[in-house]
Amino acid sequence: MSRTRGAGGAAPAGKPPKRRSRRLVGGLRTRLVVTFVVVALISAVTATALAYRDARTAVLRRTQDAAVNDVRTRVTAVAADFDLPPDQRSLSRFAAKVSDGLGARIVVARYHDLVAVSDPLAATEGRITAELRTAVRAGDGTRFQRVTWRDEPYLVVGMPVTYADGDRRFSGLEVFAITDLRAERDDTAALLDSVRAGILPVVVLAAVLALLAAGTVLRPVRKLGRATRELAEGDLGSRVSVKGHDELADLARTFNETADALQTSDARLREQEAKARRFVADVSHELRTPLAAMTMVATVLEEDADQLPPDAARAARTVGAETARLSRLVEDLMEISRFDANAIRLNAAETDLADTVRASLAVRGWTERVEVHLDEGVRAVVDRRRVDVIVANLVGNALRHGAPPVTVTLGTSSATDGEWVTVEVADHGPGLPPEARERVFDRFYKADAARTRSAADTGGQGSGLGTAIALENARLHGGTIDVAEGAEGGAVFTLRLPLRRTGEDAE
Repeated sequence: MSRTRGAGGAAPAGKPPKRRSRRLVGGLRTRLVVTFVVVALISAVTATALAYRDARTAVLRRTQDAAVNDVRTRVTAVAADFDLPPDQRSLSRFAAKVSDGLGARIVVARYHDLVAVSDPLAATEGRITAELRTAVRAGDGTRFQRVTWRDEPYLVVGMPVTYADGDRRFSGLEVFAITDLRAERDDTAALLDSVRAGILPVVVLAAVLALLAAGTVLRPVRKLGRATRELAEGDLGSRVSVKGHDELADLARTFNETADALQTSDARLREQEAKARRFVADVSHELRTPLAAMTMVATVLEEDADQLPPDAARAARTVGAETARLSRLVEDLMEISRFDANAIRLNAAETDLADTVRASLAVRGWTERVEVHLDEGVRAVVDRRRVDVIVANLVGNALRHGAPPVTVTLGTSSATDGEWVTVEVADHGPGLPPEARERVFDRFYKADAARTRSAADTGGQGSGLGTAIALENARLHGGTIDVAEGAEGGAVFTLRLPLRRTGEDAE
């Protein structure tokens, strides 16, 4: 499944693709390899344990069956010519004859208090347990027991000698044969070592197979992941080729279908958005000429309103106010359409911001209605006209919807990301509820229910675009506008602009 690229979705220029480091720990490849190795290791260990157990059981069973048969046969043959009751000497000869026929196994013969050992130098007390002697004395036939003496394994076979007259009466003679199991132990240990030595190649082979399997599975997944990231970064032409008929092929096919639908939808939305922007710009442009004529007529009517009857005068003033408001709305729409079309350019120069704020208030007749606290000598490279628009919108919004006193504070601040100019506009009105603060910069949003005063007091309502335009102008400078609740009530809008001076590079 290789990655292909469609015709209509080139990645955005100037935005390099993100490099994502491949995580070695916790990645899918690592988990697959570890799982394969763990399964292979468990399988190998389990097979080794079962093989060792079965081999050891088979070897020991063969040895003990042969030992039991040999002891029973030899004791029966030698006891046929043995006279009871024996003395110590005859009992010793009996033990030696039995031992000779058993391949030099150590034989212990007991008759009541008499004990004879085929090898007088051999220690037998630790190898013949009281449990085995009790079982043999009970006369239930041949018994055997595996014991460990001085860290060495032994097989002890014991049997009572009975009279051969049909009554199976116990004669009082007990015979024990001790067989060394070290050879069998060494054989099974060698088998275990050989099987254990084979575990490492099995694990290595499992790891190699796991890497091959992981590569086969993860290669198309990685290609699909790259295509998904490119799609998320804006390259809507990113596709993956479909090979095979497995689940990964189905996933790739679904991805391509989704990408096709997304690309088609994006193209349709872009076309609709472009049409909407053109429509707003065209309508705003077409309204400017009749509005200019209406404004002139409304101005004449307002100038002569004092000479008109009261009702006509009120109507003339209302027409003038609404015409002015409509003119502002058209200008705001034109400005928003220019922002949407990316047709806005900064005409930046080093500017005294205190003078800019004072001039913005003075030209609108707000000097007496606003308290100012301005740090003198704060200069930065900004577009003076757009800073004037920001201040006018924020202060006008405070005057329309807030309550006096309205204060404007200019200062500077330092942060980890550099130095900033701050312009704070605060009022003492009812403030903004949290849900209104989240949407106050949305276009055409009005929080009038919380902050509206009468039109007579405020001079008419705004278009709902003022804060949106102010934020766009702040972002154009690389800054932002925040809104919060004042410590003494009211709303506080804070403009933050980078403190750049002549000669510094703008971001």
